[in-house]
Amino acid sequence: MKEITKDNWLTPPNNRWSFQNMSSIFDTTKLEKSPSPFVFSHKPESIEAFEFEGLNGKITIRQMLNESFTDAFLVLKNSEIVFEEYQNNMSPKSLHLMNSVSKTFVGMLIGVLAEEDKLSPNDEVIQYIPELEKTAFQGTTIQHALDMSAAVKFSEHYDDGDSKFWHEAAVVGWRPDLEKGSSPKTLLDYMSNLKETSQKNDEKFDYRTVLTNLVALAAERACGEKFQTILQKYIWDKLHAEYDAKIVTDKNGFPYMGAGMNASARDLAKFGLMLMNNGVFNATQVVPASWIQATLSQDEKYKNNFLKSEYALRLPDFHYRNQTWVGDKSTMLCLGIYGQAILVDQKNKIVIVKLSSHPEPDDPIILGTTFLGISALQEKL
Repeated sequence: MKEITKDNWLTPPNNRWSFQNMSSIFDTTKLEKSPSPFVFSHKPESIEAFEFEGLNGKITIRQMLNESFTDAFLVLKNSEIVFEEYQNNMSPKSLHLMNSVSKTFVGMLIGVLAEEDKLSPNDEVIQYIPELEKTAFQGTTIQHALDMSAAVKFSEHYDDGDSKFWHEAAVVGWRPDLEKGSSPKTLLDYMSNLKETSQKNDEKFDYRTVLTNLVALAAERACGEKFQTILQKYIWDKLHAEYDAKIVTDKNGFPYMGAGMNASARDLAKFGLMLMNNGVFNATQVVPASWIQATLSQDEKYKNNFLKSEYALRLPDFHYRNQTWVGDKSTMLCLGIYGQAILVDQKNKIVIVKLSSHPEPDDPIILGTTFLGISALQEKL
């Protein structure tokens, strides 16, 4: 096999390997596994032959898994694993790049820190990061950033190799071809260069990865501890993780929380189960129930902000709150490019984790078929 490096890790089919081996290519920081891991019980159900209406006619779950570059697929019903499968040399202990599923960990941690009086979602970010005083983040609150309604101009077009998303990712080494001598060396340096706005704060929803990194840095400053330390203490430890997690970092060791976290499918299922149970995991309140309910809120303002965006056409029954995609009042979705997802269905007590390595970051056909399958599974189970 040709050596996979920072220069070619995203080129298919190289990403089928790199997404499970990020720490051998990039600098990462570690979240430690639990000394007393929680282990799911299994109650297998036969779902592979289940047929659903795909984009091009009837298709089975087995076909959907085989045709969507699946690496892991795990289904919980009533807190038990009813289906678990690994492809592409992945195993239960393998870590996998989560891309933007990482964001929801940040969103839930802020709910904990607010409860602990470490910060308020209504605080302006420059209160904690004064270096950003003369940037596009003037007047932006933590809540604006959580809800992707901040003013900053930032292009998140994955198919445009020169978009600001890729320039920010270049800071952590993901796109060496975009690095120049004058390029920012850290994520804070990158944010400090963003001076233009594309809207008013809280005017509308516009999905921008830089806002997650902004919130993570504000949380780090508010607590006076490394972000990875507070994520370990308030979330990861309480999930009783079976395996370590890894997060890609910049040159200062600051974690790229917009897209850089890596974890096992089972540990992501624990995070999903916690969300399903209104913040409770293994009889411990991890995230305040009020924060989960606020996230699920069907508030008209959030829906209207979402309807003003291009995403409203692609996810018509959703909106966005606290770094989480929200469907109806009992459905949450954590979503990442190249096919990463955690679906949380409180009403039917279902959590579905899908980790993939699609050839393209944003393939509407593969994604559409996958979500039709997941939606049909929800109804069946």
